[in-house]
Amino acid sequence: MPSALPAGDPVPADGSLPEEALAQLGSRPFGFYVHVPFCTVRCGYCDFNTYTAEELGGPGAAPGASRSTYAEAAIAEVRRARRTLGDVDLPVSTVFFGGGTPTLLAPADLTAVVGAIRDEFGLVEGAEVTTESNPDSVDLRALDDLRAGGINRVSFGMQSAVEHVLATLDRTHDPQRVPAVVEWARAAGFDQVSLDLIYGTPGESLDDWRTSLDAALACEPDHVSAYALIVEDGTAFARMVRRGEVPMPDDDDLADKYLLADDAMEQAGLGWYEVSNWSRDDASRCEHNRLYWRGDDWWGAGPGAHSHVGGTRWWNVKHPAAYADRLAAGVSPGHAREVLSAEDRRVERVLLELRLREGLPTDVLDEVGAAAVPGLVERGLLERTGDRLVLTTTGRLLADAVVRDLLP
Repeated sequence: MPSALPAGDPVPADGSLPEEALAQLGSRPFGFYVHVPFCTVRCGYCDFNTYTAEELGGPGAAPGASRSTYAEAAIAEVRRARRTLGDVDLPVSTVFFGGGTPTLLAPADLTAVVGAIRDEFGLVEGAEVTTESNPDSVDLRALDDLRAGGINRVSFGMQSAVEHVLATLDRTHDPQRVPAVVEWARAAGFDQVSLDLIYGTPGESLDDWRTSLDAALACEPDHVSAYALIVEDGTAFARMVRRGEVPMPDDDDLADKYLLADDAMEQAGLGWYEVSNWSRDDASRCEHNRLYWRGDDWWGAGPGAHSHVGGTRWWNVKHPAAYADRLAAGVSPGHAREVLSAEDRRVERVLLELRLREGLPTDVLDEVGAAAVPGLVERGLLERTGDRLVLTTTGRLLADAVVRDLLP
């Protein structure tokens, strides 16, 4: 099952936020994340807050734990967000449906949530509205309906183009489905199409990974995310590793595959803008994720979803039924929260902004971190670009180690 929620201070029953969190509301971009916790099967590597129909009680599931009623609960939280944040002008710049598999909900349900966000907050002109999707969870008609309802960006969970790798990952789609859904998304008029890949699966050779990259890039996506497989505690993969049934991902193998991906992306005309993300141009970057990496404001709706406003972070109860019950009772679905100190926020800037191609402003570092910079530059892990520090290609491979030197 997914890992436990972190500890924190209680969230008031009315969900009210500290005055200092609201003081500069509207001065930074504001987004909405909507968590859809449903999956057809539980993938062995996943530790997200997701559930199969059987785990939630099947067709007779409680309100909020049923796909057919879930949108009502999410919309109720959108309306609660408006009341909590007050009447400040706060148009939404990005909306992101994640999961789980959001497109297991009917298109009308997803677009109804978009409509509620538009009605309550408004959307900025050209707002990015994304849904994640598994290739086998949509067809042309569904994509037409999603696009007509205001969703303009789709991110398909391709993961691999090699059948035995997909089987190890418990993915259910046929690899040949991916070019078809990309073509359908283009035909439906989506502004941006992204593909998600995973490398380092046990049994995946370098040639397997090259096959997946070639297949993904042949679809001419606007954006690609490529993540190394991480064995998370509490997952089926972690139990298999513990029993010796599969090996832990090998660091050298992961490095080789990252370099192969970076080279292939560059040759296909996609440039890196974050350690694990490449886009065709600036307009093709995922602005919603950039909102996270920059420490802007967002409201996370849905069970287990995290939010951040003005240095206050909170997270909702995990189970969909408990989430819906709280909303129905007129109380906040928030489980706990924390108020970040100035030092907390500085540390997070180092952790996140260093991953971006534009780099980290040098004035974010303290004296100890600043003293480590010359050595990191000499070792070829960082380069100075004006008043910013940018990871080199080798630095991207060792990003965690670079951060440890900057935040001892």
